[in-house]
Amino acid sequence: MLTAIALDDEIPALEIIEAFAAQTELVSLKACFFRTRDARRYLEENSVGLVFLDVNMPAMSGIEFARALPNDVIIIFTTSYTEYAVESYNLHAADYLLKPFTFERFVRALEKAKLLYQARRPAPEKQPIVLKANYGLANVWPEDILFIEALDNYLKIHLQGPQLLVVRLTLGEMLDKLPAGGFLRVHRSYIVPVDRVSFIRNKTIYIGEHEIPLGGKYEADFFRAFREKP
Repeated sequence: MLTAIALDDEIPALEIIEAFAAQTELVSLKACFFRTRDARRYLEENSVGLVFLDVNMPAMSGIEFARALPNDVIIIFTTSYTEYAVESYNLHAADYLLKPFTFERFVRALEKAKLLYQARRPAPEKQPIVLKANYGLANVWPEDILFIEALDNYLKIHLQGPQLLVVRLTLGEMLDKLPAGGFLRVHRSYIVPVDRVSFIRNKTIYIGEHEIPLGGKYEADFFRAFREKP
């Protein structure tokens, strides 16, 4: 959820933003201001991800105020004037709401802001899975896994190349350690990474030269994930 403040020199405009924000879980509106100096003082002591900003403010215009904001703060302009639209896009605003705007239009602006926020966030660093294997500890990178096979109380983790790891885990315990959505159980004895599946024929999954059976109780989930993969 984005944290936000709203800045407008008209109290009714702020009341509309406050009412709309209360109806959606996309944003948490922390404060409203009708003077730029009060908003600036608040931002000196508090961090927010989004500012609803009226363009036509008395002491300092919304455009000037936007230029003084940190680069990581997202802006949604709210105004009765269309002539500032080009300047707002030059400032990389998420959206430009022309008053009076509806709740549906308000939500669309928030969805754009959310996408912009997600695009600006650094990608999480990939981490290996640390497993007790072959009488020691091994770092296993999920992208190196071809498939996982259960054998009695052990798992055989087949990796790219000739390497094979044997670990004392159940398939369920192993699934909990793997990235969500990337791996599926396809049989009582097998887990596969969906993006490595080449094709399926006669209830047999092919990953390179490896053939893995597809169990009946796992078919629906597997075919759904296989159809949706990039």
